Amino acid sequence: MEKLGRRFQGKVAIVTASTQGIGFSIAERLGFEGASVVVSSRKQKNVDEAVEKLRAKGIQVLGVVCHVSNAQQRKNLIEKTVQKYGKIDVIVSNAASNPSVDAILETQDSVLDKLWEINVKASILLLKDAAPHLEKGSAIVFISSIGAYQPQASMAMYGVTKTALLGLTKALASEMAPDTRVNCVAPGFVPTHFADFIMKNEAVRKAIEEKTLLNRLGTTEDMAAATAFLASDDASYITGEILVVAGGIPSRL
Repeated sequence: MEKLGRRFQGKVAIVTASTQGIGFSIAERLGFEGASVVVSSRKQKNVDEAVEKLRAKGIQVLGVVCHVSNAQQRKNLIEKTVQKYGKIDVIVSNAASNPSVDAILETQDSVLDKLWEINVKASILLLKDAAPHLEKGSAIVFISSIGAYQPQASMAMYGVTKTALLGLTKALASEMAPDTRVNCVAPGFVPTHFADFIMKNEAVRKAIEEKTLLNRLGTTEDMAAATAFLASDDASYITGEILVVAGGIPSRL
């Protein structure tokens, strides 16, 4: 990591759901490249542990508890960031929930609400709070999923909410131009706590690896590298786009 550039020197970046997994790796990558990062998740203990790990690596970090579906906590996340740093340059919207493996037409109302609330609506509401503080030249990155293109049976409704993020990327890119770029990363299969079904089942893991052209699962660092690119000035002429980072698993032509 010491060979990395400093593309985010002087920049302030908020990453939601960033105390473990993909979110943590994104925060770490932006921090290594010079950003002051703001990490958040639902539990104080997790926030404290993530802050400690990042500080130990020399990263300038602020930790804030934020359950993205809680309006007060969302406002607090933005307020604390602006109080400390005076601005926001990058927001990575990574929070997601997948509480159900049911078929769509068998999914309970309350579960449908939760999926929509956390995976889509909270992203919109967070940006609503953040918009007045975004710098000219700022960047938003949504974390969607390869499942956005072909929702899978066991997580179909989750996939559909991720499809909604593709549309949201396009719509907000238009709405927030020219001062803010809005892009999206669609990760393939990455063994994290969130996707522990991959970790636990050797046969599932093998089957997924064989579907990829590169014969391996993704890493959280792969996702962080792609996100950092889209959030950086290296992507200054890219907006409204979705970058699929899935080892060649088919997504679209």
